[in-house]
Amino acid sequence: MLNFGGYMKVFLFLALILSSYSYAQSDPDHQGKTQKGDHHGGMHEGDHHGGMGGMMHGSGHHKLDRATLKHFFEPLPASIIDEKKNAALIALGKKLYLDPRLSVNDTISCNSCHQLDNSGVDSQPTSPGHEGKRGGRNSPTTMNAALHIAQFWDGRAKDVEEQALGPILNPIEMGMPSEAAVVNKLKKIEEYKALFAEAFKGEKDPFQYKNIGKAIGAFERTLLTPSRFDDYLNGDESALNDSEKRGLKKFIHMGCATCHNGVALGGNSYKKLGVVEPYETKDMGRFEITGLEIDKKVFKVPSLRNITKTAPYFHDGSVATLDEAIQEMAEHQLGREVGPGFVNDVKAFLGSLTSKGKE
Repeated sequence: MLNFGGYMKVFLFLALILSSYSYAQSDPDHQGKTQKGDHHGGMHEGDHHGGMGGMMHGSGHHKLDRATLKHFFEPLPASIIDEKKNAALIALGKKLYLDPRLSVNDTISCNSCHQLDNSGVDSQPTSPGHEGKRGGRNSPTTMNAALHIAQFWDGRAKDVEEQALGPILNPIEMGMPSEAAVVNKLKKIEEYKALFAEAFKGEKDPFQYKNIGKAIGAFERTLLTPSRFDDYLNGDESALNDSEKRGLKKFIHMGCATCHNGVALGGNSYKKLGVVEPYETKDMGRFEITGLEIDKKVFKVPSLRNITKTAPYFHDGSVATLDEAIQEMAEHQLGREVGPGFVNDVKAFLGSLTSKGKE
């Protein structure tokens, strides 16, 4: 028998379906397509966002109020690391992030694939490693990545500290043969002696492989990118223009915010790619990590912050434009066909997620 919480989940789930259906019927930008079942069917078990889409207020024009916004989103925090207290650690991390000497032939750094002056990406479908060979997945942005529930498309690293250590030993990426080889290489670089000693005061031997990850992770925790959307969430109604506000309403009412929510508008859940309409890909996603049948083609939902600057899209970088990505997601995740009006307004809204000064 359902308890009160169970009844609420059922109520909210049904409300989302009705909201999405009503929106689809009334919006002239929506093109009619018979939906093959509800647009949450087949979601990864444990999803806690399935019912939020129904929590709307206002008239048939889908007017959003502050309560609705708070159900889905939250502004970026001012900081997630004490930058003054951790100044030495962060400085070491930034130097390591930019240093190609962490690779076997001194050619590839973290910044090669996650460029600080390019919204944390390299703008390529997949990235070349130390021998020019490419990996199988798109390099996601490091901007705001520390806010995610886990790292990599399949979530195999629990945080940015653990993630930072993976590519260094990856034979395709940076190609170092062992942890000891990395540590010994850094020990021979004079400038790192003082930097490690300062960052890890009190440790008898600061040159440890895990400390490389701690330092790079600390630096990545500073890579937050406040946007106009944060100003809007904080109460500045003028921060978004009319097109961006229309796009935000459409984004919520179509069901996009069911997955792309929270402080990073994504990065906080795992979803199957092709929930409604099957998506063709040989990449089995989290199945390769967990071995669970339910995790086939399941990936971490990407953050939408700076999304207009981080093409190409999807786990394999196969989608070149944001217009195409919006259309593909509507089709495969929601079972909807959307017209140019929807695409243009949602794309306008997504532009408001770009870091200030980078628009």
